[in-house]
Amino acid sequence: MPSHIAWNLAASTLADVKAAPTPNVVVLPLGATEPHNLHLPYGTDTYQVVGLGERACQKASEQGAAVWMLPPIPFGTETNLMDFPMTININPSTMGKIVGDVIESLDRHGVKKLVILNGHGGNDLKWILREWYDKTGVQIFICHWYRLIGDIRKDVLECLEGDHADELETSMMLHLRPELVTMEKADAGSMRAPIFEALRRGWVEYSRPWEVLTTNSGAGDPRQATAEKGSVIADAFVDRFSQFLVDLSKAEVDANFPLEAE
Repeated sequence: MPSHIAWNLAASTLADVKAAPTPNVVVLPLGATEPHNLHLPYGTDTYQVVGLGERACQKASEQGAAVWMLPPIPFGTETNLMDFPMTININPSTMGKIVGDVIESLDRHGVKKLVILNGHGGNDLKWILREWYDKTGVQIFICHWYRLIGDIRKDVLECLEGDHADELETSMMLHLRPELVTMEKADAGSMRAPIFEALRRGWVEYSRPWEVLTTNSGAGDPRQATAEKGSVIADAFVDRFSQFLVDLSKAEVDANFPLEAE
């Protein structure tokens, strides 16, 4: 039986790759290795982008998109979570070099479009798009999965406070990998507020000190999470992201790309 899955590079052989056309779009899942409250695994961010990416790439491939998914990068920037045991940090400058090497590899192999599918808030990589602008033949995009479905959260979830091991992430993991979730261990994910109004309102940004921000690294109450909520959100993500991959695969890279012609 052939090993090839049309959109999954990790599961493909050299024979499979040689027999396939060069993909129009490549998806790079980018996760993290960090604590997620007491009830979710350290690999939560990676499990999420892999699970969602697989479904979206499969659906896009079935609709004719020439898309491949790369193996994930399972580490992220964790400088402000290092007081929690076994957190694995990749500094932003190091991450830039890793992603840059991937970009150069894809450029050499004739790939013209890369979508970084990110699952970790610390991986704020828009600067990489600017770093590589006009330096490569690869058109680079970044999708933060939790932002793509931001408008759907309010219609599905009970608790909208928080952004880490909260109701959203817990519901997603209950849907994708329920065997790795131990809900009975979850704490409330309460957070201490900043002393400055400008920080509370988001007028001024800072790097949150997670060891004093939260009790057990969770930001947001996860205890109303359900697999059903995760399924609704996952379906919405897959529909939107797969359609983007299909459209991106069909689009010609010209002087106006990715804007409309004059």
